[in-house]
Amino acid sequence: MKKRDLLEKIDNREAVVAVIGLGYVGLPLAVAFAQAGFRVVGIDVDTRKVEAINRGESYVQDIAAATLRACTTPAAGGAGGRLSASADFDVLRDADAAIICVPTPLGKTKDPDVSYIITAADEIARRLHAGMLVVAESTTYPGTTEELILPRLQHADAHGFRPAAGDGHRVGHDFFLAFSPERIDPGRTDWTVHNTPKVIGGMTPHCLEVAQALYGCAIQRIVPVSSPRVAEMVKLLENTFRAVNIGLVNEVAIMCNRLGVDVWEVIEATKTKPFGFMPFYPGPGLGGHCIPIDPQYLAWKLKTLNYNARFIQLAEQINFGMPQYVLEKIADALNDNSKPLKGARVLILGVAYKADVGDVRESPALDLIHLLRAKGADVAFHDPYVTSVEVDGAAVRGIPLDAATLQRADCVVITTPHSSYDWQWVVDNSRLLVDTRNATSGVPTNPGRVVKL
Repeated sequence: MKKRDLLEKIDNREAVVAVIGLGYVGLPLAVAFAQAGFRVVGIDVDTRKVEAINRGESYVQDIAAATLRACTTPAAGGAGGRLSASADFDVLRDADAAIICVPTPLGKTKDPDVSYIITAADEIARRLHAGMLVVAESTTYPGTTEELILPRLQHADAHGFRPAAGDGHRVGHDFFLAFSPERIDPGRTDWTVHNTPKVIGGMTPHCLEVAQALYGCAIQRIVPVSSPRVAEMVKLLENTFRAVNIGLVNEVAIMCNRLGVDVWEVIEATKTKPFGFMPFYPGPGLGGHCIPIDPQYLAWKLKTLNYNARFIQLAEQINFGMPQYVLEKIADALNDNSKPLKGARVLILGVAYKADVGDVRESPALDLIHLLRAKGADVAFHDPYVTSVEVDGAAVRGIPLDAATLQRADCVVITTPHSSYDWQWVVDNSRLLVDTRNATSGVPTNPGRVVKL
């Protein structure tokens, strides 16, 4: 199948789109393509996800169950029946496009773990066919698409699609390859898959053209760049920018504490400047899959080129030191109330990494719970979105929140400012409160009852 044939199938919504990895990135993308009129098959090795999707049950907060059912149920009309899921990679044989949305964690030594990308690329290579488009969305280091994915597709030995002896499949002619970084921010309703600009870098101009045509059917604005390596770097710059600036404001919070200045008042006043300043806010540390992880991909890549990413290293040092700083604030606050940290009852409010989501990946609240327990504190947590977390290899279940629970705690610590919390009620029923998020701003308090970051 030539490029023009694939473009025609895309234009007529006859192309079949496969999305590999059905997490918080892959499932919204699969739904978006189904809503745009394509037949979509999601692939995941987790059979629980596959079964849930085929039942029309959403496990991703950003996708309402009704929205998913409208795509998976044939009688639903509109996008009904266009989306299905499978754990069998053989469905790729009928797919015109395969999009990789698998996890890319860090190893224990902070080296990139690209094993999921390699597995997905190998599965695609075994079923590669003429005219197929492959797009990677998983965040990774610059060069991954060209260095890891491309060779596997060029030398694929798929049934009925074997290169001539000594030659590889020609990218941009026999198949098409691109990278387009995911830009999902869980919990947001203002910026979604549909209206968040989509950066795309193709291995060749033909690859870019085909990828733009596909994504342009589901996403309002496409931002083409010259290569996958540029697109990979775009994603890392986005999150490194955030990590470094959060590191800066976290250090400013520490400085303000030493100077006896309210950092929150400083930020509110500073952000009135209409140019040259963008507000970032301090907190108990970094969380989520992207900001704590992505800069390390860039730092690792630069180490292979004999260069130290100094800003990234410094920001990491400050940001990952914030749970310890919060621990010291809690200990000092308890001490001021004639209570030692050891044996103190500490209640954590919110263990998700950000407000109004149930995602605990890399949440600094988990580090804080570990540190508190190591110091002998009796720690409990409540989170309206999270029932259980794993700390030190063991499950810790949340507890119900009522006035008596707050009153029993020697110290209540706000780590995630969920909007469902009634902060005045929390303040009124807490003997001592450490607020790491400025959630109680504007709430009347008794002097000494609330300690800010």
